[in-house]
Order: sequence, then C-alpha cells, then structure tokens
Amino acid sequence: MATARPALEDGPQAPAWWPQGVIAMRRRLVMIVALSALLCVLGGVATASPALAGRGPKWEPPSGPPFTLPASVCGFKLRVTFPVNKEFTKVLKTADGSMTFLFTGAVTVSYTNLQTGKAITVPENGPGKFFGHPDGSFTEVHTGRNGPFILAPADQQRFGLPGVSVTAGKLTFSISANGVITSLSLHGHVLVNVCAALS
Repeated sequence: MATARPALEDGPQAPAWWPQGVIAMRRRLVMIVALSALLCVLGGVATASPALAGRGPKWEPPSGPPFTLPASVCGFKLRVTFPVNKEFTKVLKTADGSMTFLFTGAVTVSYTNLQTGKAITVPENGPGKFFGHPDGSFTEVHTGRNGPFILAPADQQRFGLPGVSVTAGKLTFSISANGVITSLSLHGHVLVNVCAALS
C-alpha cells in the first residue's frame, strides 16, 4: 500500500523516483544533488579534481545540503545539517541500464528540533550501496552507522521503526518504481531514535 511521502520543507527537490514511504539515508540527498555531476563524469564531461586523488578514479566528493522535515515525521519540524561531510560516491553503470552507487567516508549529522532548539550531533560513517534497476525500482544496503533513515508515519507503523533514526548494523530495503517500500530489514538495531531524543 502506498503512503504519502513526507515533503522536505527546503533543500533539494525530490525527483520522480523519490520513494513515497521513505526518505532513505543521507545518501539519497547526496544522490539528488550529485546525480547530474555523476552523469557528467560518466559522459566524460567532468575532469577529476585534486580532492579525489586519494579515492581513485570516478569517486565524487561529498554533497548534502541542509534540509527541514515537516512536523508529520517527528511531531515537530526537524532541521538536518551536515557539519562534517567527507563522504564520496562512485557510480557504476551496466549495459542493461542498471546503476550502482557506492558510498563511503566520514559524515557527521546534526539534528535540531526547531520548536525547542534542542540538538544532537551523531557520527554516521557506515558505507552503503544503491542498486538502481532498469524498471525504476531500487534496493539499498547499508552497514555500520547510517542515517538519517526517515520514514513516513504509515511506514513507521508498518515496520515498527521511528520516524527518523540512525541505525547500526545491516539495513536493507527495496522500493518499487512507484515509490512503495516492498521490503525492509534491519539486522542490527536503532542506535539513535532522533525523534525521541529531541522530544
């Protein structure tokens, strides 16, 4: 069953494939901002920058603009910023049209309750992979400390997870081409329930 996706109040605009029930990981935000740059690299338009020297070929530097989540997710407006973002992304494309994004590097995320001003900052350094399939569906696999993992209210109930969390362990989920979460498993635990911590 499809759920209404929580709209960002500011920051990047969600593309057509943005899942309805989940705003998945900071990597999704990185991908939105960096997608055009990555496609340029694939087309040979961009040149490597000196900052990429330690990562090898085809690794793109970090992106990740701050954004605000609506009160429907946590019960209050939540500001998400990235004070440390040393994450890199690499994209691989296959002949059948599928794409794989690899994510690695150090990221620190700050969360602020805009009603109270209360804030927490969490290191989220886990690597991840995004597998985009030719039919428009995709699967993500993340290990280590990852976040923010953001679920719409209906999917919070469906999967028994908080609206915004930082997870530890292996998190795997799949999203259909029309934006419905088709599977979600966490072999680990919720390290930080951001909504509860800032309530």
